[in-house]
Amino acid sequence: MSLRFDFENLEVYKKSMDFINRIYKVTKEFPREEIFGLTSQFRRAALSIALNIAEGSGRLKKLEKRRFYEIARASVFECVPIIEVSKNQGYIEKEDCKKLRDICAELGRMITGLMKSISDRKSF
Repeated sequence: MSLRFDFENLEVYKKSMDFINRIYKVTKEFPREEIFGLTSQFRRAALSIALNIAEGSGRLKKLEKRRFYEIARASVFECVPIIEVSKNQGYIEKEDCKKLRDICAELGRMITGLMKSISDRKSF
């Protein structure tokens, strides 16, 4: 059995990993000319969510943790206009757009909750 890190047990981390997988699947269908544009930016923004949750969880100081969680949350917000542009360009269907936006809204709420939880803790 392999070692698990604490952040891997966080529901928000698991949800962000599912989101990354969904984004990789969706962007595989994007036009080839978007590989260095929208595809790359979308994937980087989605990856940034999970990466910053993981990195933030490894920080010992509350302010450092919070900063990485803020970056993760900002990356969620970055995905929203990318989703809209992708829909407007015909790269994703309306239904996929709605689902992705719903996931972003949920991730945003979850990360906000994570930030509040570290603010509420007495220790550290």
